[in-house]
Amino acid sequence: MTTISQSTSVLSVRVNASERALLEAAAEQSRTTLSEFVRRKALESAEAEILERSIVTIPSEQWEAFETWAARPAEVNAGLARLAATKPTWED
Repeated sequence: MTTISQSTSVLSVRVNASERALLEAAAEQSRTTLSEFVRRKALESAEAEILERSIVTIPSEQWEAFETWAARPAEVNAGLARLAATKPTWED
């Protein structure tokens, strides 16, 4: 059996007493350690921040291809048409 080792590093964060108490209470409710709680929540927040990024960068050499694609006529999407024609369940 091969064991894959993942190295870790320490990330230090300064919080005041009330912030620490809040984090400790949340960690306790989550039945996890303070360190694990903060690590997990920081990673969730980082992923959300990256996924919500609203700036899209298009390299200059691909700009013309993008403009051509964006200017073409819309295509009918049968699945979306069926969905739009479906009565919502809350209207039954």
